[in-house]
Amino acid sequence: MSRAPAVPVIPVQVLMTAYAEGRFPMAHADGELYWHDPDPRAVFPLERLRPDARLARRMRNGGFTITRDEAFDPVVQGCAQREETWIDARIRATYGALHRAGHAHSVEVWARTDDAERALVGGIYGVALGGAFFGESMFHRRSDAGKVAFYALAEHLRARGFALFDSQYLNPVTARLGAEEVPRARFLRMLATARTMPVCF
Repeated sequence: MSRAPAVPVIPVQVLMTAYAEGRFPMAHADGELYWHDPDPRAVFPLERLRPDARLARRMRNGGFTITRDEAFDPVVQGCAQREETWIDARIRATYGALHRAGHAHSVEVWARTDDAERALVGGIYGVALGGAFFGESMFHRRSDAGKVAFYALAEHLRARGFALFDSQYLNPVTARLGAEEVPRARFLRMLATARTMPVCF
């Protein structure tokens, strides 16, 4: 009987230690995993993250259902399904293990299909460490569904008392959502304070 080789996984403790130090892994086109520690670092100012009036109405009346941690692996898979991605099989396996250990979380957005079945149409996932949340990736299969997941996550983080919402890198998408760059040294000070807070996702 043949078996597929096991996908290598970064050990949970190694990964959480890296996050506590401001580092995170990404798969590159050369097939290797590299640790990233950007300077400057992009963060979302939690206190200012609010959907505009149009999106707020869509969140209320758009037929979406929002859940948390109901479909972590499908959310990661959805995030990986793009032409260029840093989320390979090792990243999926690593963060799946991190989720099962209680450190990685997802927000899902569902909508009814034509046959009344519930379908996953958007989501976001990341890692929680004390009062710090590290946003990893988001996706959408229906207009606005990714934004709905993002703002639902931001609202949840505020309600739970999180102090830091990390965006890692600034890009056109995160900039439109409100991300700002801060020097790495400042980010590490913010992280040192946030990660020791007695906060649970």
